[in-house]
Amino acid sequence: MSAVPLVLESVRLRLGERVLVDRLDVEVAPGECVTLMGPSGCGKSTLLAYVAGSLDPAFDASGRILIGGEDVTPLPPERRRIGIQFQDDLLFPHLTVGGNLAFALAQRVSGRRERRARVDAALAEADLAGFADRDPSTLSGGQRARVALMRALVSEPRALLLDEPFGRLDAQLRDEVRRFVFDHAGERAIAMLLVTHDEADARAAGGRVLRFRDNGRVEG
Repeated sequence: MSAVPLVLESVRLRLGERVLVDRLDVEVAPGECVTLMGPSGCGKSTLLAYVAGSLDPAFDASGRILIGGEDVTPLPPERRRIGIQFQDDLLFPHLTVGGNLAFALAQRVSGRRERRARVDAALAEADLAGFADRDPSTLSGGQRARVALMRALVSEPRALLLDEPFGRLDAQLRDEVRRFVFDHAGERAIAMLLVTHDEADARAAGGRVLRFRDNGRVEG
């Protein structure tokens, strides 16, 4: 899959009379992670929802989202090919670990043998070889986080959105998981947007930091 940039062009977000984001322009290069920081409620996660195509209709939004030069703004979420990782791993409890990964496989991967091979390869990459038949509830927090990322990556996303993905992890595990996330997404040259309140997350991401201020201003 070719590496492509993620571009936000003149994006403006409002909730009633309140302007959350006022004409934001940013280009995220393949493999780059741009971090969004600012106080709670300032519009960071709302911006990710707009990029993903899942913005609540209570918000007014304008501006374009382009991935690899394609305007995906009018497309539904499932056609944008954008991966998302949240604070909670959101693994499906009724599926095995392998079932969770298989659910997200790109549609072009067909045939039981090929799909199982892709799942096994993803688990091996996450140092979880042999875990395909495990119940997600038996995994540690770090293992669940790694499975959640691999589930996002096996769908072959053209961009990756990270919404406080390390927030529920203790300090040691947080460092381990964020290295895993940035290393694996970076190796695939996927453009990333990260929302966090932790400066250490921003330093680990290694890219630019955009700081959300009052009245819709975004600096950085």
